[in-house]
Amino acid sequence: MTGEAEIRAVLERITDPATGQALAAVGRIASVTVAGGAARVVLEIPPDRGPALVPLARRAEAEIARLPGIGRAAVILTAETAPRGDPPPALGPRPAERPAPRPVPGVERILAVGSGKGGVGKSTVAANLAVALAAEGRRAGLLDADVYGPSQHRMMGLTDRRPTSPDGQMIDPLRAHGVQLMSMGLLVPETQATVWRGPMLMKALQQLLFTVLWDRLDVLVVDLPPGTGDVPLTLAQRARVTGAVVVSTPQDIALIDARKAIDMFRRLEVPLAGIVENMSTFCCPACGHETPLFGHGGAEAEARRLGVPFLGAIPLELGTRLAGDAGTPVVAAEPDGPQAARFRAIARALVSAGMG
Repeated sequence: MTGEAEIRAVLERITDPATGQALAAVGRIASVTVAGGAARVVLEIPPDRGPALVPLARRAEAEIARLPGIGRAAVILTAETAPRGDPPPALGPRPAERPAPRPVPGVERILAVGSGKGGVGKSTVAANLAVALAAEGRRAGLLDADVYGPSQHRMMGLTDRRPTSPDGQMIDPLRAHGVQLMSMGLLVPETQATVWRGPMLMKALQQLLFTVLWDRLDVLVVDLPPGTGDVPLTLAQRARVTGAVVVSTPQDIALIDARKAIDMFRRLEVPLAGIVENMSTFCCPACGHETPLFGHGGAEAEARRLGVPFLGAIPLELGTRLAGDAGTPVVAAEPDGPQAARFRAIARALVSAGMG
């Protein structure tokens, strides 16, 4: 029966081509457990090596799963947290020792799409906005920065493809619907959770930004995870962000969190491109009648109150959901339809404002 020794032997014979070290020696094996035909390994590694070691972890899982008595294997990469007493990263002015934001090679503008909470359709807006910008003649890219819950690879129809690396270091983005795309979902199996602490998360974002061979983009749309945590903070501190779009539904509970996202971008000195009210009304697929399920106009009123541009309202419409699930955003699936017209109007407004 396979035990800890046999699993450790697998980790000893898989080597990192960048350093020549065995996977077991790159970090520290924190734990190895075997139960019920399943093996679980927790490997603590340096935070800056996280994304580069993901393929080795997947290879180790495959080899461990072939050991006698093992049917499933999970190799979880994690990193040590900062020593106690270290202050958390602060918003506001950057300390002199912190690296200044820098341009991303091959990218002229970065447009962040964020929200204060999940479930408001931010990723749907980001995908369709990128395709709409491409339809307006812009060289557009889409970066899925939601490392824990990536979805853009599926919404853009690229679940069966993997990016290539011509030199083993830089990565070629994939292309779909006129948009260049990179997502952690292209590197990690959909069923595999990304169990990373903050340092690895921040390093992963930097590698997705700076080790991808973006090809002369006018604008890179960055789909941020919901909330006001590590990823938007790292993006603003490491890259020159041209502007930010905040997505909200009309209801008061969503607008409370949208205000927090707006405050975050202001404190990070990222210009606000505007607010998009998603799920503004429900469009009946049978008769076309629109019903304000979540209220209506709340985001527009909030934009006026805060002095932020209101970019437009997007109805909750069945075709948009079906198109995204099928891997073709509605702007590409129904380019002459009313939803595409709304997204393209927002894209034109962003281009006119110098954000797209």
